[in-house]
Amino acid sequence: MNLSGHTKPFAVLGHPIGHTLSPVMHNASMRELGFDGIYLALDVHPDRLMEVLPAMQLMGFAGVNLTVPHKEVAFRGLDRLDESAELLGAANTVQFTESGMVGHNTDGYGFLKALDESFGKRVAGDVVFVLGCGGAGRATALMAAREGARSLVLADIDAGRVARLEAETRALAPDVAIVTALDRSSQIELCRTCDLVVQASPVGMKREDPSLLPIEAFRAGQRVFDLIYMYPETTLLATARQAGAEIANGLGMLLHQGARAFEIWTGEEPSVPAMRKALEDAVYGS
Repeated sequence: MNLSGHTKPFAVLGHPIGHTLSPVMHNASMRELGFDGIYLALDVHPDRLMEVLPAMQLMGFAGVNLTVPHKEVAFRGLDRLDESAELLGAANTVQFTESGMVGHNTDGYGFLKALDESFGKRVAGDVVFVLGCGGAGRATALMAAREGARSLVLADIDAGRVARLEAETRALAPDVAIVTALDRSSQIELCRTCDLVVQASPVGMKREDPSLLPIEAFRAGQRVFDLIYMYPETTLLATARQAGAEIANGLGMLLHQGARAFEIWTGEEPSVPAMRKALEDAVYGS
């Protein structure tokens, strides 16, 4: 039985989920297109995820996005995975098909598209500093390695997490040089030498969070990309800007991963301008 007649329901699942702006952008796009759908945000405990997803398909949901901490849970739990999910070891988009559920990952696509849009350049030939080697950092590091980065600096205080990502990256792209930075002094020193800095830790999700790196870690000519999107400028981005770096927040990545997910679910193109305006209104208050 369809949950809501002819209206197609979509959702993002997370735990917690209060911070998400996915409903804002998807509902704006569907209104602009005259698409009869609704996009919801639902808090689901990760232990229940693999029970909830099949139930959502039975209820008539047309597609689901996943955020923290569900991407790795779905990767392990789904029987079918698209190449994008296999590459990044995580699924952020679930497609419901007649033959079952398929996990995709649109984060890598969104990351590269956002870099293009914000800086006019992706990662080819770059030395890339990845701050935070968990789920989001892992995805960006692997994508950067695949897309032709010259070398990667993997920075985290968790040595085991860094070692796992280093091994995965070497397996994917053996020619990419990898350096690890586990302590603050080496992180500051190495960050300054990099072309692109990706902030992929959760620090910055609260306005009062400090920058993980001081101003001397940055320089003019660098590109600094913070995956956090709830505020126009995290403290880290403000610090990098003061040092003369080009900066961008994660809004573009959120936008483009969402647009790609909608295409996967429906076979139709969303209204990217409507999605962008809704996100900018929510974050910048314009």
